[in-house]
Amino acid sequence: SIEINWETIRLSLLGRLWKNMKIAEFLLYFVASAGTAAAFTATPSRSGTAALALPSFRHANSFGVSTRRRSSSSLFMQAVNGAAEKKTVIVLGGDGFCGWPTSLYLSDIGHDVVIVDNLSRRNIDNELGCSSLTPIQPPEVRVRAWKEVSGKEIKFVNLDVAKDYDLLVQLIKDVKPDSIVHFAEQRAAPYSMKTSKAKRYTVDNNVSGNNNLCCAVIDSEIDAHIVHLGTMGVYGYGSSGGEIPEGYIDVILPGGRESTILHPAYPGSVYHATKCLDALLYQFYNKNDEIRVTDLHQGIVWGTNTDQTIKDERLINRFDYDGDYGTVLNRFLMQGTMGVPLTVYGTGGQTRGFIHISDTARCIELAINNPPAKGDKVQILNQIAETRRVRDVAKLVADQTGVEMKMMPNPRQEAAENELVVSNKKFRDLGLDPITLDEGLFDEVQEVVKKYASRCDPTKILPASFWNKKRAEECASLDPESVKVTDPNAK
Repeated sequence: SIEINWETIRLSLLGRLWKNMKIAEFLLYFVASAGTAAAFTATPSRSGTAALALPSFRHANSFGVSTRRRSSSSLFMQAVNGAAEKKTVIVLGGDGFCGWPTSLYLSDIGHDVVIVDNLSRRNIDNELGCSSLTPIQPPEVRVRAWKEVSGKEIKFVNLDVAKDYDLLVQLIKDVKPDSIVHFAEQRAAPYSMKTSKAKRYTVDNNVSGNNNLCCAVIDSEIDAHIVHLGTMGVYGYGSSGGEIPEGYIDVILPGGRESTILHPAYPGSVYHATKCLDALLYQFYNKNDEIRVTDLHQGIVWGTNTDQTIKDERLINRFDYDGDYGTVLNRFLMQGTMGVPLTVYGTGGQTRGFIHISDTARCIELAINNPPAKGDKVQILNQIAETRRVRDVAKLVADQTGVEMKMMPNPRQEAAENELVVSNKKFRDLGLDPITLDEGLFDEVQEVVKKYASRCDPTKILPASFWNKKRAEECASLDPESVKVTDPNAK
């Protein structure tokens, strides 16, 4: 164990917090920390330093739901590990489902943030004829609202990373970011398999955009640290025959030679294939030009709002419920709330990694605060909280809502059943205490659904993208017009 003078640390940390927090928040921390050793626990990390476990609080959000949330500020931990300096961060894709709450979070904890987005996800809404369940505001309204409620400014730049190369280079030169967070990729596997047009767009946008970013960092001569949101899907599911390591795997080559290589890629969609190509580009530019990269292999995101997005309705995050962009748990929660049988594909035996949207933002923060040094290899971390089998997740929601599960033909070309054991040791060593599937947080998502239930188009709930002709034929009996919803607000 490590002996720590808790009172000295507490007073030091509170002094730092005083400069960064509102008076009410400061008083809350002061009271919560008064118990010193009772309020904090310390465990030795791999580096031998102490990682602080922060107290959790319950509060009622703007929807009146009491939920468990960890403190919105990470300054306690930052002050201990010495990584609390203010940074300038460009967030590519900062208008999206993960990018927007992450941008607010980074701004909230003191970083200067510039959002870059070409609003392509909003254009895809128009293409699919299905909007976010929540009424998201234009980016100009969003950033203006954030300044009103927080006093902090986020700049918005409309720029296409995959096409506007010269503008991207100039932006990096002008802003001189410490870090560039890269969310600016078409993120939905089903959409990437929808049509030949969608497949080509996904490759053109994702791979060209990522290559442009690497080249722009080099040409700008700004040593910016790239933090890329990848996916667990680069590994495939259960293909290692054991615990999936974080990015690299130790192997024995012919002749008994030992080596460490990238984990073999096994993508399950065009979207996942582009993430594999991203990883290879990072390996090349890291070796050739010593760019600094952290690649985060993230699980399926669930949840909608964060401590920042609930401050004002104009800041609300998007909520996708359709068969193309809705993530599986959010789809289940929406369906259960509106009385729609839960759409479980195949046997539901697919095991997947999950992470709450709030933890996505926290992981980005940890990555920014712990960049690789110049000359270090690409840093790869698995960004998940836990793994669950899809039918087990569906049962959690079914038990809570009283809505039955409905097994249906699987539109995806994938194994009916798989095991998944994943290492997430690196983020835990950095201090992440992830949120796991919690029915209290389920309530929060369901309240969002109830509030905006009138915006739901039930014809968009069933899958509408199929991996191949055989899968399309097996799903031919699915009738989008047959889906009926009930008003969750009816007495």
